[in-house]
Amino acid sequence: MKLTFRWQGKQDNVPLRYIRQIPNMSGIVSAVYDVKPGQVWSHESIEAIKKQAEDNGLGFEVVESVPVPESIKLGDENRDVCLENFCENVRRCGAHGIKVICYNFMPVFDWTRTQLDKMAPDGSTSLVMYNEQLKHIDPSADEISLPGWDASYSKEEMAVLLRKYRALGEEGLWKNFEIFLKKVIPVAEEAGVKMAIHPDDPPYPIFGIPRIITGEKNLERMCRTVDSIYNGITLCTGSFGCCKDNDIVRMAEKFTKMGRVHFVHMRNVLVLEDGSFEECGHLSSKGSLDMYEITKALVLNGFDGYVRPDHGRMIWDENGRPGYGLYDRALGATYINGLFEAVEKQFGR
Repeated sequence: MKLTFRWQGKQDNVPLRYIRQIPNMSGIVSAVYDVKPGQVWSHESIEAIKKQAEDNGLGFEVVESVPVPESIKLGDENRDVCLENFCENVRRCGAHGIKVICYNFMPVFDWTRTQLDKMAPDGSTSLVMYNEQLKHIDPSADEISLPGWDASYSKEEMAVLLRKYRALGEEGLWKNFEIFLKKVIPVAEEAGVKMAIHPDDPPYPIFGIPRIITGEKNLERMCRTVDSIYNGITLCTGSFGCCKDNDIVRMAEKFTKMGRVHFVHMRNVLVLEDGSFEECGHLSSKGSLDMYEITKALVLNGFDGYVRPDHGRMIWDENGRPGYGLYDRALGATYINGLFEAVEKQFGR
């Protein structure tokens, strides 16, 4: 297991020197943030991140993420140019020593939450998705606003995208995803970069927008589409785990055994009776997932890839981007260290 930490460049409140001080931390997970989706990253930008990391005693071997532009997901007239540019980014990442690219194929937004600062009884705050709050939004409306969305697109752009994706539907999105995989994975093989798709978050359709990376069966379909070790998965326990239908332990066992799990986001999530969920502390006792059993499934099936603590709570009066403070993610990293050490020693790995 190679422990890593998400770092968002100049805009990140967490200094690299702090990340280095987390026990067993091997490197950062980052990306080029000043280039629009669909454009090519410069060699200088990638190398600059690598140098910053190395100057602080850290590696840079995982990119999260190279964004997939809407033109590729929708299959519009700009798709071919965007695909060529995406492939060039994969090549350039490989040239600078990147081993894994985490990406997603979610229409419009990377994640959906109804509140970013829900306070828990202990005074910490976290991201939540409450179905009761969703009831106040017309799912057929073209103007939909949720926390974290407004800065991404104008209302007019949002309305157009929503209409296009509703018309495209799930099978239309699958078709465009298959075109993407058949174009990109051969390039990734040549570049020596393993592609690791992140699940939809949450892993089910919202507001009539299709989502396809939702669970075990759809991951199997993806793996069959291009049968290559380079066509892999980011096993995000919190994203997959907020749907009760997903058995995360079984998925960890199955896809690790297949050699398809290249990156793991480890976090817990508390799933409520009505299907709503709250992000919570990493410990098994704090949420609905058995983090020890997930770790055991990974270790016993030969996982030796990259892991990072995922979204954390905001604790100890820390200010920063919700989910991406230092303190709770550092606690999560320490917990992950303990889980892997315990499992590896217990089973002689």
